[in-house]
Amino acid sequence: SNSRNYTKALTTSALMIALAFILSNIKLFEMPQGGSVTLFSMLPIVLLGYLLGTRWGVIGGGVLGLLNLLMGGYVIHPVQLFIDYILAFAVMGLSGLVRNKKNGLTIGYIIGIAARYVCAVLSGVIFFGEYAPENFNALTWSLWYNITYIAVEGLMTIIVINIPAVKNLFNRLRASLEN
Repeated sequence: SNSRNYTKALTTSALMIALAFILSNIKLFEMPQGGSVTLFSMLPIVLLGYLLGTRWGVIGGGVLGLLNLLMGGYVIHPVQLFIDYILAFAVMGLSGLVRNKKNGLTIGYIIGIAARYVCAVLSGVIFFGEYAPENFNALTWSLWYNITYIAVEGLMTIIVINIPAVKNLFNRLRASLEN
């Protein structure tokens, strides 16, 4: 039974990572200095945390970040690599922290993308602040720049995951993985 559960979790993780990677390449809008609004690409990792728990979500997010790095990352410093790719994607798996709460997926999604936003802002201030336009300091610019693409995708996703049929589907999927 333990081996079967591990195999289910590993298979689910691989599928969610692959789905997130594919969706991240369907860009609805691309920002000029990096970042983009994609077709729900943050959802599979957040969903992984919701379905299997924080550990699986964080690991899955970290793997997705490494995959994104390998397939065309932009690195100027090793710490920036860690913040922008490994940490920023791994923290989306923190959605698992509230998986057993009422509206756990929605709350977890907000936690996951807010944590990713913090990583993006931190990286923007430390490593890309010099690109801030006149009349903006690095922090203000990073806050505004990163919210533009993360919030748009976040709002679209929150609307979709709260459609009753979609919400029911994810709850049934979670129940089937727990059996």
